[in-house]
Amino acid sequence: MQRYLESTEATEQFGAELWRLLPAKCLVFLYGDLGAGKTTLVRGFLQAAGHLGAVKSPTYTLVEEYQIGGRKVYHFDLYRLADPEELEWIGIRDYLDDEAVCIFEWPEMGEGMLPAADLAIRLCVQDAGRLISVDIFAERLKNLCANAFDEVAIARNK
Repeated sequence: MQRYLESTEATEQFGAELWRLLPAKCLVFLYGDLGAGKTTLVRGFLQAAGHLGAVKSPTYTLVEEYQIGGRKVYHFDLYRLADPEELEWIGIRDYLDDEAVCIFEWPEMGEGMLPAADLAIRLCVQDAGRLISVDIFAERLKNLCANAFDEVAIARNK
């Protein structure tokens, strides 16, 4: 699925749609260059969940933890990871085993240490907005997400 997001607000809205769709345990990979809107999408996701504070990319801390609405969300940024094995030092297996949505920015930096994603999202700057591509790999998400994204896209174009 591909969609053009015309603004920061549209990117946040897409993140909000994800909050409503994704189950309590899910692995999401976000791909895109610096400034592509990965953290903006996560901000929309967390705000839809009810988070009221700032949402920053965990570039230096590697992970930010959120407990919202009875659900856990772990937001990872692997941009500064020197070696994928560093993920062992932060206890990556514990995070992945937890009943939580784990969102990874720059997942390619953890290649070999991360399992396959349930959902991969690619953001690319295009004109004043972003072109977003979504690949759904988990069978349990395919019908749920694909149908919902199509319905939202159809409703916006009316």
